Amino acid sequence: MTILLYDLVGHDQTRPYSPHCWKTAMSLAHKGLDFETVPTTFLEVPAVEGGVSKTIPVIRDGNAVVADSFQIALYLDQAYPERPTLFGGEGGEAMARFIERWSQMTLHPYLGAAALMDIYGRQNEANKAYFRESREARFGKSLEDVAAVRESGLAAFRASLEPLRNMLTYQPFIGGDAPLYPDYIVFGALQWVRVTSPFQYLAADDPVSAWFERCLDLHDGIGRTVDAAA
Repeated sequence: MTILLYDLVGHDQTRPYSPHCWKTAMSLAHKGLDFETVPTTFLEVPAVEGGVSKTIPVIRDGNAVVADSFQIALYLDQAYPERPTLFGGEGGEAMARFIERWSQMTLHPYLGAAALMDIYGRQNEANKAYFRESREARFGKSLEDVAAVRESGLAAFRASLEPLRNMLTYQPFIGGDAPLYPDYIVFGALQWVRVTSPFQYLAADDPVSAWFERCLDLHDGIGRTVDAAA
């Protein structure tokens, strides 16, 4: 049975952009599982599977409904142990928890601010109103003020990637010789900006850029099914 993935989109349903939904899409592809996406806007999320979660991704796999990208990855490894592993065991799960926190606390704040106005511009009018109201309440300032750090924070963001950059001198993926779920965690964060904004947050000669290109090529190039924003 084909798995359903509820995937966050703006006014263009062909451009899913959520970093968390991209983690799940890459995970499903890694496991070699057939899936279909259900394009879902912010205002449609509360109705997904009867309101099972305040956020997406959510998947439906037969009778199983699972929310949260990390929980979905755990579910996929448990439900399909005969297929390629996402974690490589309990140690891999523990490592992935660290990468998840690093990504959320180090990458997401800058990348989310850098692409904020572009993401806002990709919503229809009703979702624009929701996005502005909810994000300005969260940040305690206007969207424009949050996004103002894009240029001033760029050098610090690039410097924050040094642990990843240095690790890539030893191995091609965070998972080692081949990708594991931690690669998809970081990939999702970078893909978030790639598909929403033309902003060049990585230098072309950065080893992280080369790693990201390798990730875009994974699983028959699923990451390239959405063109980079222009």
